[in-house]
Amino acid sequence: MDRFALLLTIIGALNWGSVGIFNFDVVAWIFGGSTATVSRIIYSLIALAGIWCISLLFKDRSRVEDM
Repeated sequence: MDRFALLLTIIGALNWGSVGIFNFDVVAWIFGGSTATVSRIIYSLIALAGIWCISLLFKDRSRVEDM
């Protein structure tokens, strides 16, 4: 679960980077606009993944390295 959440968070960061640098939202482009239902689901999943990744900050470091 940690790796999946981290992967979604990285995808979200790259998308925000493309919005900030190029003013281009990849998720909205792929799924038909930022208000499309699928886009909103993707945005929500990425947000939940980001919240999950907060827990990685507080995990025992040796336990995280073993995964």
